[in-house]
Amino acid sequence: MREALFRQPLYWLARGFVYFCLLLKYRMRVFGREHVPARGGAIIAANHCSYLDPPVMGGANSRRVVHFLARDTLLSNPIAKWFFPRVAVIPLDRTKGDLGALKKAIGILKEGRVVGLFPEGTRSPDGRMRAAKGGIGFLIAKSEVPVVPLHISGTFAAFPKGAKKMQPSRIVARYGPPISPEEIRAAMPKKNDYEAVGALVMSRIRALAEDSSAAGSA
Repeated sequence: MREALFRQPLYWLARGFVYFCLLLKYRMRVFGREHVPARGGAIIAANHCSYLDPPVMGGANSRRVVHFLARDTLLSNPIAKWFFPRVAVIPLDRTKGDLGALKKAIGILKEGRVVGLFPEGTRSPDGRMRAAKGGIGFLIAKSEVPVVPLHISGTFAAFPKGAKKMQPSRIVARYGPPISPEEIRAAMPKKNDYEAVGALVMSRIRALAEDSSAAGSA
C-alpha cells in the first residue's frame, strides 16, 4: 500500500501527474523497483544531469514518499515556498555547509522514511558522472540506512543543463540492490572518510549505467 496516501495527498497527486507526463512524453521505463525497501528508512541516490532527474526519481517510485534535498533558491517565490514543502522538498543552502538541512534529512531517515539525493550535488554539464560531494557522504554514513543506487538515462538528451526547451528522448530509470549500512562502514578505511562513502555509492550508480548500456546493445 502506498505510504502516507491520506497524510500527503498533494504529493501523490503530483507524483501521479508527473509519472503520467513522463510516460506519455518520454515513454519512461522503470526497472528494479523491488530494490526499494517497502518500509523503514532508506536513501535513493542517483546521477544528476538534468532538471528532469528529480521528477523521474519521484515518478519512478510508486510505493514510498521520497523527500528531496533541493537548493533553497527554488523556494524563492511565494507559490514555490507553499508548494514544495508539501511535496516533501527539504531546502538546502548550497552556498555553505547547510548542517541544519542535513540533520533534518537524517531525522527523516531515522523516522523510517525515504530521502532521495544526487551525490554529485549539481547537474553534470556534459552528461558524465562526477565525484560525490563530501556532505552527501556524511549524510549517508550518519543515517545508517540502506542506500538504493538509481541510474537515470535519457534526461540529459531530453533537457541538458543550459537548454531552453525539451527534446524527444527515451528515459529509463534503473534501481540496483541496496548498499547495506555494513558495506558503507566497511568502505571507510579510516573514521569519517566521507569521500570514500560517496565514491562507493557513485561506483554502484556507474555499474547500473553499464548494465543499461549492455541491455540497450543486446
